[in-house]
Amino acid sequence: MWNEAIKTFTAGEALEARRRVKIEGGTTTTPPEVVYADAGDDFIGVTEYAVADTEKVAVKMNSAQGTFEVECLVDSAIVRGTVLYGGDHGVVTDASSGTAQGIALEVGADYQHIEVAFWNVKATTAATVSILDSGGFTSEATVEAALAEIYQHIQSAQAFLNLPLGAFTERDGTVLADFSNGDSTTPGWAADAEIFGIRWNNHANPDPVSTSIPIPPDLDASADVIVHILAAKVGATVGDAVKWTCEAFNNADGAAYDADTDFGGDSSAMTGDATTKTCQEETLTLAAANVAASPCVLNFSIQPKDGTLGTDDVILLGVSLEYTRKTLTS
Repeated sequence: MWNEAIKTFTAGEALEARRRVKIEGGTTTTPPEVVYADAGDDFIGVTEYAVADTEKVAVKMNSAQGTFEVECLVDSAIVRGTVLYGGDHGVVTDASSGTAQGIALEVGADYQHIEVAFWNVKATTAATVSILDSGGFTSEATVEAALAEIYQHIQSAQAFLNLPLGAFTERDGTVLADFSNGDSTTPGWAADAEIFGIRWNNHANPDPVSTSIPIPPDLDASADVIVHILAAKVGATVGDAVKWTCEAFNNADGAAYDADTDFGGDSSAMTGDATTKTCQEETLTLAAANVAASPCVLNFSIQPKDGTLGTDDVILLGVSLEYTRKTLTS
């Protein structure tokens, strides 16, 4: 027999009044058994009164016209206009779980009956669909917020590409030797238990060192790339505010290897009179207009800027490229 609003069912467990219920799986009774719809569960309607297990119960079907009186459980605050979800034991709650099911029309407190306008359609926006997150990977509660978090990570502007110091050679390919103190333009290795780096003498025209590195497929060539340089001076001469001169050339797929022009430049300046051996980071921006996408190899060279080493030596401790990721599509 068809019913337009309230229908009688058999209670599959003891049921309180004004609670959401669902058809019990595997029920064979006539009328069918209903049990509480728990957190995240869909529901067929709301009980009209409390009954014991196996008793008949009237249920206001969720397709009925008008609003519903439903018991609530408060997570943070239920005020007028709060989006409501299904909670355990048939209540409604402001704690996200599954698909949002309705909206509060009045203020609610724990175990209070409140007026609710249920939605007769499923949510069509990710902001009103919750996630279970059984693995505990995020603190976000909705699909929209979790997707935003994931894509923020995927497209982060804080991806780093390390340029290993061990891959640097003199520009002509000569392997670096141990550092030799003296009036020399040639850098060398400075290494012991506490440091590994490339050291230059206090010469007016220091030689560059070079390396190459493939551009990763997830680099977004429409965004700037930031060169990060970590270095330390041996000495604390205020006038030796060392900048780092970098040269950058693309060897891009389909182009001649010598087709590109230098798009490097000078980094920010070190503090000349910082305490000797103090580690300092300097940066240089490689403009997006010059950045090439994969497949491409970046040829990169670096040296202390001519004329910035008058008294002190300087040691290059590390170089890395900070880039923005793009979402890979294949």
